[in-house]
Amino acid sequence: MNQEKLFTLIERPVITEKAAIAAEEANQYVFRVSTQASKPDIKAAVEAAFKVNVAQVRMLNVKGKTKRTRTGLGKRNDWKKAYVTLADGQQIDYTAAE
Repeated sequence: MNQEKLFTLIERPVITEKAAIAAEEANQYVFRVSTQASKPDIKAAVEAAFKVNVAQVRMLNVKGKTKRTRTGLGKRNDWKKAYVTLADGQQIDYTAAE
């Protein structure tokens, strides 16, 4: 897969309290990824972007919330989340990404 497509698969890191605990305790990092991305694609993208070894990738689809608006009901977009587990001794520094 070409480099341009790899770098467009990862949209942004998910910075939450749960993600911070996972990073400290289980060496897992959470990313919001493209809805068309697959596990091998995400593994290749993270390894290329952060120069780390990925041990495991788990993914889940997050359903968009239904919100009430002035004109009726609206819906937020669905999105995909990836939990990336790194090999022992590896870590990601978000500020050092290329």
